[in-house]
Amino acid sequence: MKEQLLLKILKQALPYLRRHRGQVMVVKLGGEIAANAEALHSLAEDVSLLTHVGIRCVVVHGGGPQATELSRRLGMEPTLVQGRRVTDDQTLDVAKMVFAGKINVDITSALRHQGVQAVGMSGVAADILHADRRAPTEVTDEVTGEKSMVDFGHVGDITGVNTGVLSLLMENGYVPVLSSLGSDGEGNILNINADTVSAAVAMDLGAGKLIILTGVPGVLADKDDADSLVPLLTVDQVAEALATGAIAGGMRPKLAALSKAVSGGVGRGHILSGLQHGSLLMELFTQAGAGTLIARADDQAASRAPAELPFGARTPTGAHEGEAAS
Repeated sequence: MKEQLLLKILKQALPYLRRHRGQVMVVKLGGEIAANAEALHSLAEDVSLLTHVGIRCVVVHGGGPQATELSRRLGMEPTLVQGRRVTDDQTLDVAKMVFAGKINVDITSALRHQGVQAVGMSGVAADILHADRRAPTEVTDEVTGEKSMVDFGHVGDITGVNTGVLSLLMENGYVPVLSSLGSDGEGNILNINADTVSAAVAMDLGAGKLIILTGVPGVLADKDDADSLVPLLTVDQVAEALATGAIAGGMRPKLAALSKAVSGGVGRGHILSGLQHGSLLMELFTQAGAGTLIARADDQAASRAPAELPFGARTPTGAHEGEAAS
């Protein structure tokens, strides 16, 4: 019985293996996953499997929780506005130590342990990420609705991407591990949102998939109910949800990045839990999936999207069924 189940699972994965072989996939993970030894070990196993079946991967990471922890240990209280970190001189030093240092090395080491030839780097290397310092920006408080001007400091907005070195590494069997630091034309280092970085890199590479791993199962119709997973959203539905405020907090930049990437030519976007063992493989190689799929309106999968935004109501799972055939 057990052997039959294993054979069924392997056969179910076969069409996905055929479809994904040779594709470029960008996998973005947050600091909460990098800080969890078990989750990082599981992710490294998953990425190792992907590379060994012929999928070319780039790993992009942030490190917000670790940056917050180190800032507080140094006597600095971090400031976050709509999920974005205000980066003064001291906070930039923390970002360099955490993003390009500890977290990048930890992820690279975990991948190496699973037989992956991982290469750690930041977006400053090889002119990968070009950015301009963000001008003071008007933001609206999500609770009060009040508007205010915020100077984000050494935060960058991407103006150009050069993924040549990433392609060169992948062509030679390496997995780049990229931290979300970039620089401007004068060599000033800038802190860039890792979700934004992953979308820009995925678009420049013409990736088949952008996968964002987070601490929740995906997009939830009810944020307090882990069983209310929304299995599929079109880019139009994401835009509507962002405009109406149905999506708030740290989920906003993630969905905005996925929607931008898919609209910009990336095959599909996915958001799912990086804390659930094997979720990445479940999402890519099974009919049921494990998270939320973001697709264009003309994608075959879009016909299974709910006609109306599902937030506030329970939504059935299973919208990934048949993805291998599309």
